[in-house]
This record gives sequence, structure tokens and C-alpha cells, in this order.
Amino acid sequence: MRCPYCQSLDNRVMDSRFREGNNVVRRRRRCSKCGRRFTTYERVGDMHPAVVKKDGRREEFDREKILAGVRRACEKLPVSVEQVEEVVYRVERRVCDMGEKEVSTRVIGDQVMSELRALSDVAYVRFASVYMVFNAADDFEKVIHRLRKAKDAPAPRKSKEPPPTAKAKSAPSAKGRKKAG
Repeated sequence: MRCPYCQSLDNRVMDSRFREGNNVVRRRRRCSKCGRRFTTYERVGDMHPAVVKKDGRREEFDREKILAGVRRACEKLPVSVEQVEEVVYRVERRVCDMGEKEVSTRVIGDQVMSELRALSDVAYVRFASVYMVFNAADDFEKVIHRLRKAKDAPAPRKSKEPPPTAKAKSAPSAKGRKKAG
């Protein structure tokens, strides 16, 4: 691995850690020539589909474009680098797991939107403003209204009763018993 500072090939690995479901190895390295430290990431080379743009052009899948968009959306928010990496990893995994030769930017954008919605409302709205090409304040209001509506929707209620197979026969209540006389 070439040192990004002095271009020397002589360096050594100080620490290695698995990340993102053991599919990425993070290595902390130290250059033997200049002494500076740097981090490298090794990941398995997946077969990524071609990305079909809105205008019909096709491009190679570029993880870095997704990463840049998610970073911009999460800028100055309490979102860690690890959380951003996890979002990008999950989107990349889903796209690869589809098994398609081509995937539209719409599919990828929807995946990113879904991840950001779970991570941060602000990041979600920021990404939506670029992805959905907002032109007016009304566009922001619509997205924020949808977010609020989704948050205000009641969560599915969990029954407090045990499942029917687990119910034990109970003794009749005092109301249901006849008086002995």
C-alpha cells in the first residue's frame, strides 16, 4: 500500500478491524519512511449493476457518489462516520443483492431515502431536497408534513393477552358462581 503522504511503499499494519458485517477490513497503517499514519479499507469486490440515469445514460455503480450524498445530508448533524458508512453499506448490499444487471437511480435514491429517514429527519429532508429537486418552499413543507404524519400514526398495538394456546382455564369469577345455600 502506497503512503498517501510520501508515496513510499514501505509501511506496516498497526491494527486491523472488521466492519460492516465482516465484509470490510479497516487497517491502520504507519509509513516506515515518513512515520505518518493512515487508514485503508479493504472490501470484497462485488459485481455491481450498471446505473441507469434519468436521461437514459448508463454509468458504472459508484459507491463514492452515494457516500458523498449521504455525508452532505448528514453534515453538522450528530451522525457518526460509522453510521454514514453503515447507511452506504446497506444501500450497496441491497442494490447488489437485487441480482439485476441494471438499476435505476430512482431505486438507489429510494434506498438512501429509506435509510436516512430512519437515521435523521434533517438528513432525510436535506437529501430529499436534492434527490427530488425541490424548487419551492412548498416542496419542503410536503416532505415535512409526510414525516410528521408518519410519526403521528399510531404504532401497531401489542395485545396484552397471551396467545389463545397459552391461555389457562381460569376458575369462574365470583360473579359467575352460584351462592351455596
